[in-house]
Amino acid sequence: MNIVFMGTAELSCASLARLAGAPGFRLQAVVTQPDKPKGRELRLTPSPVKVLAEQLRLPVLQPLKAREEHFAEQLQALQPDLMVVVAYGQILPQRLLDLSRHGCLNVHTSLLPKYRGAAPIQWAIADGEAETGVTIMKMDAGLDTGPVLATRRTPILPSDDAQTLHDRLARLGAELLLETIPGYVAGTLPPRPQPAEGATYAAKIKKEDGRIDWRLPAGKIWNRLRAFSPWPGGFTFLAAQPTPQLLKIWKAEVVAQAGSPGVILSADKSGLVVGCGAGALRILELQREGGKRLGVEAFLAGYPVKPGASLAR
Repeated sequence: MNIVFMGTAELSCASLARLAGAPGFRLQAVVTQPDKPKGRELRLTPSPVKVLAEQLRLPVLQPLKAREEHFAEQLQALQPDLMVVVAYGQILPQRLLDLSRHGCLNVHTSLLPKYRGAAPIQWAIADGEAETGVTIMKMDAGLDTGPVLATRRTPILPSDDAQTLHDRLARLGAELLLETIPGYVAGTLPPRPQPAEGATYAAKIKKEDGRIDWRLPAGKIWNRLRAFSPWPGGFTFLAAQPTPQLLKIWKAEVVAQAGSPGVILSADKSGLVVGCGAGALRILELQREGGKRLGVEAFLAGYPVKPGASLAR
């Protein structure tokens, strides 16, 4: 089976690797976003998918826009049997969706119709969901609205953050994709429409989403810390001169204490305990702007913080 693979993010790599190593599939091309400038020197950096595709010695296409006429003609010339899309980063026009004999399949990291959109992993954790999963769907012109072929569930563990859940879902998605393709192509696994009820949208994460609002319940803040790790990270500000000091919170736990939101209730080697809208949060690992990520005992040794100090909301 001739396949064109489209992906950009690290999430895509597990599916690409599994397809490349599986018998019965021929990857005609790998489509990914153009190299982007990164770092202080703004060096052009390839996507994780391009790096992997070159390691696998697969042809790489990098159109600026998926709607380019020339790009559509390139794909048409390949005459693929199937297109597979995983975290590509652009909405595909109908012409591309109809280009291959069996259409386009997509690996989406949520249990659709919940968490359509750009950041389903982060928002599932932030919202305190007990489980999530992956969905294999046939793409249509909408945003993650296509009919579903298969799903696989996984619990969201207390130890999970966005990175660990990302890695697990990438593996599950790759496995489910390879299990799904044969039945779909043979017609024994027909797509079923998504239910009209229960649809939610997972907006793209912004840096400001990491700012901690201490008026929220401690459990909600804890969920958001895990959801936004490693990026943008949970952060707050400690009153200091001449300007407030940014603090990034890396690890914390909920504790059954009460106090004014944002006020430090205790500060010792066991943690910084901060009052929340309900309950309190014990901070275990944190990082001062320009400093290293430290356990709380090491942090307090170099940067003493007293009970009663206030963190910005």
